[in-house]
Amino acid sequence: MTASSSPKIASDSAGDRSSPSVSNFIRQVIDADNASGKHGGKVITRFPPEPNGYLHIGHAKSICLNFGLAKDYGGVCHLRFDDTNPVKEDIEYEDSIKEMVEWLGFSFNDKLFYASDYFDTLYAFAQHFIERGLAYVDSQSADEMRVNRGTLTEPGRNSPFRDRSVAENLRLFDEMKRGLHADGAHILRLKIDMASPNINLRDPAIYRIRHTEHHRTGAKWCVYPMYDYTHCISDALERITHSLCTLEFEAHRPLYDWVLERLVESGKLPAPNPQQIEFARLNLSYTVMSKRKLLELVEKGYVDGWDDPRFWTLAGLRRRGFTPASIRLFAERAGVSKAHQWIDMGDLERALRDDLDAVASRAMAVLDPIRVVIENYPEGQFEPCSAPVHPHDESRGKRDFKFAREVFIEREDFMENPVKGFFRLVPGGEVRLRHAFIIKCERIEKDAAGNVIAIYATYDPATKSGTGGRNVKGAIHWVSKLDGIQAEVRLYDRLFNVENPDAGEGDYKDYLNPNSLKIVNAWLEPSLANAKVDESWQFERNGYFTADRKLSRPGALVFNRATTLKDGWKPT
Repeated sequence: MTASSSPKIASDSAGDRSSPSVSNFIRQVIDADNASGKHGGKVITRFPPEPNGYLHIGHAKSICLNFGLAKDYGGVCHLRFDDTNPVKEDIEYEDSIKEMVEWLGFSFNDKLFYASDYFDTLYAFAQHFIERGLAYVDSQSADEMRVNRGTLTEPGRNSPFRDRSVAENLRLFDEMKRGLHADGAHILRLKIDMASPNINLRDPAIYRIRHTEHHRTGAKWCVYPMYDYTHCISDALERITHSLCTLEFEAHRPLYDWVLERLVESGKLPAPNPQQIEFARLNLSYTVMSKRKLLELVEKGYVDGWDDPRFWTLAGLRRRGFTPASIRLFAERAGVSKAHQWIDMGDLERALRDDLDAVASRAMAVLDPIRVVIENYPEGQFEPCSAPVHPHDESRGKRDFKFAREVFIEREDFMENPVKGFFRLVPGGEVRLRHAFIIKCERIEKDAAGNVIAIYATYDPATKSGTGGRNVKGAIHWVSKLDGIQAEVRLYDRLFNVENPDAGEGDYKDYLNPNSLKIVNAWLEPSLANAKVDESWQFERNGYFTADRKLSRPGALVFNRATTLKDGWKPT
């Protein structure tokens, strides 16, 4: 299914959701387990990221699902780092992951774990598999292993090293651990079935040599366990009850169960085993989700770091102005399904609008200013004006600003040769300045190229807002030069200009949107002078904005547009 053919998510949260009031197939499994007493009524989930990149919107669905289910069932959710590949991992990524989980509103408290916590146990279990004749050290090259693994339609072939003795395998594995062999010289594999129709059971690798120090264990290890082997054992050691994975791990579940069943049989682990349950990952239009591609976009400068506001990393979404509540709402509306689905970017933006409409303070901001001189208003004087901080909550008070001789309006709110149905400012026409007076355009000034650079108008002093009197059809926002502030405003757009950049014939980078960022010098009403980072504002008629947490400085704020006020995005 392509992004364009996917159904929209209803704004009333219709459909399958991970909320207490709506069932889904995962909740049905948990309910059945609780009814049978399988885990003693306990629900323990986990979110197991690899610290090799920043979390993105797809991870948010898993975070909300795992932590949300645990909360709803009175259980706990573990945050466990799958830190088994020191070549690609970094403490920076680890710190950012913890920060983003907490930013989304979830707490892991003392339930923070690392796969590296279990390295000694994992190694001992690997020795146990060797001793039982269920694992061996393979000395084939990577290419030889690939060829002998077979295909989806042809069985694999046994390694020539598959029948090494237990003693030789134990010796070689110990030498691998002590760093006596080069990277790639040997690998430890489980001995299952090279003819299995499930390729994941064709003697999967469980340990590889890596002469790389680990940020938590230092130089202790020269061998590191593979994910499929580590993940199931870590789940069992932590007594996870329901191990929720995305659908690509469905074919790995037989290996998950095979490893745990044999360790339980041997008395190495207690029963019952955790149950792996797969759900569909979140695919968001106008994005790519591959970690490799995300890293490429960062390292080659296509985006301004992992927190670029055009990026769909959680750090980027936060910087752009998305709220934790909006992302949780989006994840809830996306629901839990076994079917692959594409979610439109507009649904993410709609969740933000639905969250902010009731809470964001209002303000006037002119993003493309044109100067208006009120010729019949005295120089050096001003008229105090005010407007509600929020139109539907009087308890939040008023915001104050000044009407004066010179103001700025949006360039698009003036038309020299108006089209039918244009009710804003035109030559000889009148319009209301919101929360102030009605003005009339008397004449205009142009530059040498014919562009309008100033409008000269008069105002009607008997038409101040709130005092009654006559009215006109049009009303536009404005900012006074007397007390307005100037600020850089960044108008972010989608990073890609096609719904599925991975579906095209060329490189996905061929579909980068050249107009994904527009920087303007805007005039803002004075209430925005003290805007705080992560504080959301609705700029009337322009969208929702927040002060950039990376670029803003005291007295020099930079605002980001998180989203427009309405749907209707079109490629530029």
